[in-house]
Amino acid sequence: MASLKALKIRIGSVKSTQKITKAMKTVAAAKLKRAQDAAMAGRPYAERLGAVMASLAGRVTISAATPRLLAGTGRDAVHLIVVATSERGLAGGFNTNIVRLARRKAEELIAAGKTVRFYIVGRKGRAAIRRFFPSMILADHDMSHAKTARFDDAQAIARDLIARFDAGEFDVAHLIFSRFQSALVQEPVARQIIPAAIDTGNAAAATGASAAVEYEPDEEAILADLLPKNVAIQIYSALLENQAGFFGAQMTAMDNATRNAGDMINRLTIQYNRTRQAAITTELVEIISGAEAL
Repeated sequence: MASLKALKIRIGSVKSTQKITKAMKTVAAAKLKRAQDAAMAGRPYAERLGAVMASLAGRVTISAATPRLLAGTGRDAVHLIVVATSERGLAGGFNTNIVRLARRKAEELIAAGKTVRFYIVGRKGRAAIRRFFPSMILADHDMSHAKTARFDDAQAIARDLIARFDAGEFDVAHLIFSRFQSALVQEPVARQIIPAAIDTGNAAAATGASAAVEYEPDEEAILADLLPKNVAIQIYSALLENQAGFFGAQMTAMDNATRNAGDMINRLTIQYNRTRQAAITTELVEIISGAEAL
């Protein structure tokens, strides 16, 4: 049985941990509101851009003049998986769920006879991917300098990916991140970003009507300008969604940790009181026994 001193030290240690987790929960809750607003504000722009590109792509016949970011390389052999995770932990299974989806996607592609490469964005995905696929990492992008998601970082990642695509390092790129739904729910999703996966069924949404629209200059010229921007917007949207999801997951994890610490403090306090009472009872019995022996 633990001594009274050991129990007292452990209770103090758990109380200190509880203060830290409670403070982290408060900070995460404060940051969650701003991150959630940013993620929600970014969705309409990304959706509208996708609708405009769908309208343009529906008018284009794939040819040698079509931008490669839309037409592709003509091959489907090398797939690049861009894994976007957070820079910090203590967020429950947030990063683990993203990496798990990346692993499933990679295993499906490998089973189909494809070559798979990884592009890591965020420190928490680095170690896990290296553990499972040590020889498949093409590159990683350091985000440790950024406290919040910035469009400059998304542009830098997009430029690097497009340069590698133009250099023939991969044929198809998939972006894996966590889509924010609520503080309790973050859904890992995979999205093809290169070549652009255009849903031509959304063409009418670009203008809000089904009327014919004439573009000046021609559709291919506009697409050549919009496609690189679309890659950056998709990445930036993923970073915003990840940031909101991270703070939601961290708030939930720290709330659970605070509650668990409280339960542990209660159990240890009961154990401490029982041990103390047993020690007092033993001393009283010894005193009474000694008095009767005189």
